[in-house]
Amino acid sequence: MDSADVIIIGGGMVGMSLALALDAHGLTSHVVDTADLGSTLRPAFDGRASAIASASARMFEAIGLASTLGEGCAIRAIRVTDGLSPLHLHFDSVDSGGGPLGYMFENRQLRTAMLEKARSAGGIQIHAPAQAARIDRRDAGVEVTLNNKHILRAPLIVAADGRRSKLRDEAGIRIAGWQYQQTAIVTTIAHAEPHDGVAFELFYPTGPFAILPMPDDEAGRHRSAIVWTVEERDAVATLGLPARALAAEIGSRMGDFLGAVEMIAPAASYPLGFHHAERYVDARLALIGDAAHGIHPIAGQGLNMGLRDVAALTEVLVEAARVGVDLGSPAVLERYQTWRRLDNAMVSAATDGLNRLFAMSGRPMALVRRLGLAAVERIPALKRRLMAEARGETGDRPKLLLGELV
Repeated sequence: MDSADVIIIGGGMVGMSLALALDAHGLTSHVVDTADLGSTLRPAFDGRASAIASASARMFEAIGLASTLGEGCAIRAIRVTDGLSPLHLHFDSVDSGGGPLGYMFENRQLRTAMLEKARSAGGIQIHAPAQAARIDRRDAGVEVTLNNKHILRAPLIVAADGRRSKLRDEAGIRIAGWQYQQTAIVTTIAHAEPHDGVAFELFYPTGPFAILPMPDDEAGRHRSAIVWTVEERDAVATLGLPARALAAEIGSRMGDFLGAVEMIAPAASYPLGFHHAERYVDARLALIGDAAHGIHPIAGQGLNMGLRDVAALTEVLVEAARVGVDLGSPAVLERYQTWRRLDNAMVSAATDGLNRLFAMSGRPMALVRRLGLAAVERIPALKRRLMAEARGETGDRPKLLLGELV
């Protein structure tokens, strides 16, 4: 029988970030995942890339992950347009003087660094592949019996087990949610012209088309990650295109500002939906990441929302531990829920609204959108606010997002 401060169900990027953040503050954790985590490092498992906001990057620095992770590709500017219209909204890190807006990392790079760091951490025990055969949340604490009969105990259990969270469902926590009838096609391309660290978000009636800067490869080819939202009914046919034809389709949506396009990674897809939990806590249980909320990939905020959950929950637990308060007590969990739920709800609503706004077809709506983007471009105060949102630097930020340990 093993005891720790926290049991984390789910060893993905959010769950492992929580384990690392707790370890950096002297709190122990068990991480349980049904997958062989080594297999999650293969390119075929997850070929996507993620935008890590500058605030999230500061947390990685504070918990000692940055040195293991290495360098990503700095996002120095973001340009938003309605299709290929010359009217645009342009965010430039030079204007704010605060360094890059964020960094692009391959998910495999993030997973590799987190697993390497966790395996060497004294306060983290990884149980994978393993399954929680039984979970008992009692007045005195939580007891988890694994399928290998190993028993784990802690004051608190955290659900980091994704959109289809079994732990959330077993707790009877309902979600509000819907499917968008859209599919995201993700891949990586090479292009003739350098991207100069600029991320592009082009909106089409079928959905947003994101071009996200990646580091040049070993051969010196300029690379970008593509997140292309298509209507669900068109996804299979699009994915079935030969590489050259798919590159041509991608190139036609990009225009010619990055030059000739070449496919350098297989295209993959995943359905798009929205969900938000009615509450983030239950008896000795806290939800983080996709177990609590899931949004459209527009603006690349999904993972960063989960990392902000990690930062807030870590601060709440560390401060409780220092004064000897039960980590699974209702007061501790309510503080976490109050801190995170409203912020996540607002970001979720904003991304859903943007997707619906830009999906409205017709020339009048296109004109309204283009004029709106051009108008915001000319309002410095509003641009600064939106840029701060992109950086993750608004609201009541936990210390980790400021680059400080609790």
